Amino acid sequence: LDGVINRATVLELCGEFIALEPPTRLRLRDETLSGTLEALTSGQADLAIGLVSPATPMPGLRTSLLGQMRFIFAVAPPHPLARAPEPIGDEVLRRHRVVAVADSTPRGNGVSVGLLGGQDVFTVPDLPAKLDAQLRGLGSGFLPEPMARPYIETGRLVVRHVARAPLVAHPRYVWRASTRPGRALQWWLDQLQSPVTRLALLEQHHH
Repeated sequence: LDGVINRATVLELCGEFIALEPPTRLRLRDETLSGTLEALTSGQADLAIGLVSPATPMPGLRTSLLGQMRFIFAVAPPHPLARAPEPIGDEVLRRHRVVAVADSTPRGNGVSVGLLGGQDVFTVPDLPAKLDAQLRGLGSGFLPEPMARPYIETGRLVVRHVARAPLVAHPRYVWRASTRPGRALQWWLDQLQSPVTRLALLEQHHH
């Protein structure tokens, strides 16, 4: 599972799967892009949900689109960038700390601003930590819009327009296709065909 995926929805699906009493064990793991693909190709994982990079199709893997996810640039109200004239250019952004997810560089998934030379970076392990750090005013950066939305609505985050192009990710899911899917994998692929499920996986991230 990638960090952009709504965990509650995944656990609801796990509950439905377990209720079928399948002779199959479930194991969820968080991976970065290279780790996810390695897990698939090495046989440690059968399905990866939420890959955001334009990963080139690899032999033996099949991929399908979950949907699209907009990223927005947001800061806490006391942050200096909350009052900077818009659109905020790179030369202004460079003077302020950015919060980056540790694995966003190898993944290139646009969770952090394409880190600007000379910019102070506060690196955190995952997206929830990035959200928390930005809520605390420890830095700025792009967040998935569904994750940030409840905090924007309550005024704990302020959306700012930046000069660089807005980020839109296209999360996908990937599975091993060397053999015909077993019944367990086929059940998951059937669920992922549902537009309602796809939306829920990318939607509200309320804690």
